Amino acid sequence: MARLGIGLIGVGKHGSRYARHICEDLPQLRLVGVARRNVELARQQAAELGCRAYGDYRALLAAPDVDAVVVVVPPTQHLAIIEAAAAARRPVLLEKPAAPNVDAGQRMLQLVRVAGIPVMVAQTLRYNAVVRTLLQAREQIGRIHALRICQRFEPSRPGWIDDPAIAGGGITLHTGVHSFDLTRILSGLEGERVSCEMSRVGTARTEDNFSAVIRLSDGLTLASVSGSRATASRSGSIELSGEHGQLMGDHVLGTAQLVRGSSITALPLPPPAATVREVLEDFVSALQRGSAMPIPLEEGLRAVALAEACYQAAGSGRAVPVTVVSDVRVR
Repeated sequence: MARLGIGLIGVGKHGSRYARHICEDLPQLRLVGVARRNVELARQQAAELGCRAYGDYRALLAAPDVDAVVVVVPPTQHLAIIEAAAAARRPVLLEKPAAPNVDAGQRMLQLVRVAGIPVMVAQTLRYNAVVRTLLQAREQIGRIHALRICQRFEPSRPGWIDDPAIAGGGITLHTGVHSFDLTRILSGLEGERVSCEMSRVGTARTEDNFSAVIRLSDGLTLASVSGSRATASRSGSIELSGEHGQLMGDHVLGTAQLVRGSSITALPLPPPAATVREVLEDFVSALQRGSAMPIPLEEGLRAVALAEACYQAAGSGRAVPVTVVSDVRVR
């Protein structure tokens, strides 16, 4: 099978991870070009990676040997890139968050549908070994009625992440979408109503601390989701409470347990996953088979809708409904 030519839009710290996996780990792919606004940096990186450099992503999208593109830029740039990719009929692997807000996301969805191009959102936390273990074990605790997901990390480096015009939001959007996506996947339910509080501990313009309560679509299940980037440590705790017990884990610290009564049983974990590589593999596999994308744009936008509801709730001081994104399927 011919190798797929990949164009990479955005080659910062995270984009460089994609470049490394494309060049070193996935022989079915070849990196044909990278695009970034700083042309000199693009040329330096392209020379190291053995590909072409572009200062304009539209030129990269127009290249005849580009079969698909990977987009690793701030979400406020996604709509324009999707518009160009749709015009060029290029499939897209899109880093999360899928969009800065639901309105932009719905416009992206319309462009994608009209063009008929496949788009996958890189919700990489789905590929984490602890998350996969808890997902496989959830039937052991019966019907789930409560979830708790909490992520804590060190402060982000100053820069565009604290500029709402570029970032579109703070930790609720950029890290929270992982937790909101897991809330859907682990419960099999959609969010219907959200209340939320936010604060700025070490940031100036975007929040770095939030806590939300989400009522899910069965009318009974409640999810508590929180996150911060203001601590000298990191963790990613997940707790599922069901009628027959609890599942607890930490996707950062690499633990998973089943709790019944006061007894705790450690669950065996598979080896840690290289989540970016596995996302790329799933994207390419779907393209080669002509099958549906494992994480379509609609699902990425559902996580964005929950983040947007958090901002609305925190701003209004009351619980708000979650905007419904059409054609969503819960996996």
